[in-house]
Amino acid sequence: MSFDAVLSDLDGVIRIFDDKVQDEIEARYGLPMRKTAFRPDLIMPATLGRITERQWIEALTAELGGDERARQAAREFGEVPFRVDEEVRAILAKLQETVPLIIVTNAMDTLDEHLDRLGLTYFADAVVSSAKVGVAKPDRRIYEIGAELAGVAPERCVFIDDRLENVEGARALGMTGIHYRAVADLAPLIG
Repeated sequence: MSFDAVLSDLDGVIRIFDDKVQDEIEARYGLPMRKTAFRPDLIMPATLGRITERQWIEALTAELGGDERARQAAREFGEVPFRVDEEVRAILAKLQETVPLIIVTNAMDTLDEHLDRLGLTYFADAVVSSAKVGVAKPDRRIYEIGAELAGVAPERCVFIDDRLENVEGARALGMTGIHYRAVADLAPLIG
């Protein structure tokens, strides 16, 4: 595989949220947390930087009924632990020795704080956050911004994401797309 830059998603690839904690919150409160929290009309304003993460939590609280129980569930859901997948990090760091690495992520206004907590503030050569640029994957513009920051034509980029629709968005621009489900999916990048 020949490429001159790697563009990678953050969530579900490099950063992993604790699904068991999310399941436990849903079970304990008996509320449809994921279904509600990630509904496009609720999540997209935060993802596009139109509202803050705090405002998203408030909107989630309202959608879940607006009472103290809903408020506590939404607050806990917004604080679900996350970690770095160290295998993925090591592979990307190895690739970064020869090509630029750009994180392209649908994120909220708290991304910089989260990258700092993960020790990733200076990991990538650049970060394209949907909340800062005002467009989200799979909008073609966010991939173009990533390629521009890498200084590489889109067709010379590899794009990695755990969501197929985002991979297809990158492929539509001529990027090589890798639909990430497990570390083995990155094997073509490292020979």
